[in-house]
Amino acid sequence: MNHLVISFISPDKPGLVDKLSHTIKQYQGNWQTSSLHHLSGFFAGIIEVAVDEGQTDALKNALNNLPNFNVTIEVATALSPKSPASLVLELTANDRPGIIQEISSVIHQQGGNLLKLVSSQESAPHSGQDLFKAKATITINKDALAPLVTQIESLADDLMVDISH
Repeated sequence: MNHLVISFISPDKPGLVDKLSHTIKQYQGNWQTSSLHHLSGFFAGIIEVAVDEGQTDALKNALNNLPNFNVTIEVATALSPKSPASLVLELTANDRPGIIQEISSVIHQQGGNLLKLVSSQESAPHSGQDLFKAKATITINKDALAPLVTQIESLADDLMVDISH
């Protein structure tokens, strides 16, 4: 069994997920994990699909030939080992250029590994100022957690970090 990691972008229109899932099913692929988003008139995502080795090339060709899809596919022949326990950092701050780079740099410097990042920009309820909000799933040695939070919070006076598991 191969695992395909498929990333794509397409101009948004109804039926894109149906088209993708139909193509995957047609080659006996099993849609396992995904993250799909509408972004500024485009639909983009990343999907992990398990597929029999004998169907891998045919599925890759079918996905690459979908009209109006820009697709990148990587093949993994073995599953990744189980990752260490993870935790979620919920981050809120006034938005500004470079905030993702600053946060990811601190996570890296503290020995953490960023597994997933979902971010958004929203208007603050009272001031209307742009707020940065993110959920970052990371793995990190528990001894490094307190210094990590301290360092992230020191990036800006208004940056708040909540931790969940």
